[in-house]
Amino acid sequence: MRLLSRILRPRLEATAHCDLPCGVYDPAQARIEAESVKAIQEKYQSNEDPEFRTRAVLIKEQRSDLVKHHLWVLWTDYFKPPHFEKYPELHELFNKATKKAGGGPDGAKSSMDPATGQELLDLIAQIDKIFWETKSAA
Repeated sequence: MRLLSRILRPRLEATAHCDLPCGVYDPAQARIEAESVKAIQEKYQSNEDPEFRTRAVLIKEQRSDLVKHHLWVLWTDYFKPPHFEKYPELHELFNKATKKAGGGPDGAKSSMDPATGQELLDLIAQIDKIFWETKSAA
């Protein structure tokens, strides 16, 4: 049995955003999740119920991870070398945005301050502007 499973196991493993590149990309997905992060931070601030606050933290962390996922898909799948040549700030912008969504000391995942959520939204807005400039040029 061990020999058979070794023979039949895949020799190459590939992962992708989807099995069939759809070509449908939009920073709106990241923005919507970031809006949810900020709204949760605001609701957390105005509610003293410990159970509500626990749920808010959990959901906000999940939404923050989704922001990072959607940003990574744009960064790695949509944007190509000519985009990075035309917009040299793009790599740093994505790096800042994914870190702002993350759990570091200044990240929205670890902060319940709505200002952090707004900073994330501001970074996504900059990515959105460049994205639509590249789409209109295509």
